[in-house]
Amino acid sequence: MKKQIEVVGAVVIRDGTVLAARRGPQMSLAGQWEFPGGKIEAGERAEDALVREMLEELLCTVRIGKHVATTTHEYDFGVVRISTFYATLIGAEPRRTEHSEIRWIPIPHLRSVEWAPADVPTVERIMCEHANRQTPDK
Repeated sequence: MKKQIEVVGAVVIRDGTVLAARRGPQMSLAGQWEFPGGKIEAGERAEDALVREMLEELLCTVRIGKHVATTTHEYDFGVVRISTFYATLIGAEPRRTEHSEIRWIPIPHLRSVEWAPADVPTVERIMCEHANRQTPDK
């Protein structure tokens, strides 16, 4: 049985763009993009893990909002279950520490980068929600 890995990701939206992080060369799935976050530690709530991970990985503080999605994807190294939450930056801008790049990607262009497979359903949900908000009332 493959290792089960519980992780969280932050969907930070600002001015119609989404914060994305590119996995560094020393990381599994190197070069793929993800919602910043990380592993949930034993006994830790998902929201608390996300606040901790954003501070550790991007040196920024976030306020956690509503749950976006929980998806599961099986990789060679294990089964990742990721819960994503909307998050709002508080204070300092994010700075990369272990990712090779961070970028604000306009929502309509989210598919322009290669996302880690576990993050793709969240990308699709964000794009769908954004498109529905952009549709004029009939």
